[in-house]
Amino acid sequence: MTRVRAQIHKITYEEPVDVWNLARVIGNRMQLLTQYGGLRPYGVSLILGGIDKIGAHIIESDPSGTLFEWKAYSIGRGAGLANKILIQKWKENMGEKEAVELALDIIDKTEKERKEGEPDLAIIRRGEKFKHLTNEEIKPILK
Repeated sequence: MTRVRAQIHKITYEEPVDVWNLARVIGNRMQLLTQYGGLRPYGVSLILGGIDKIGAHIIESDPSGTLFEWKAYSIGRGAGLANKILIQKWKENMGEKEAVELALDIIDKTEKERKEGEPDLAIIRRGEKFKHLTNEEIKPILK
């Protein structure tokens, strides 16, 4: 749904879609499914992150389709502790190294059944595609 909307926007306007526009598509769909009997709502929250011409965005959509924008946020198992750590340690203009260190610290403290040496970590950089990082890619960032 969002990929198609992003492609239509790119073809129509010859520019990438804004992160908030995609978030609204998701939120509207989620909200629509709460209005009619016989339709099954998604019943999940999700986080959409991206960089557009305005800047970086982290947008949460709750099961009702309501959208919230955050500077740093976590949902799911361990989110309470993760958000507490983010409130204490996150800073506005963190460098990539500091952000990766903070993310790894949060993962270590909140993930109980994670395979050792395999953090689930991704970085979104301006002008690059979203990519999960491997241990080999994380090591140079931390140097």
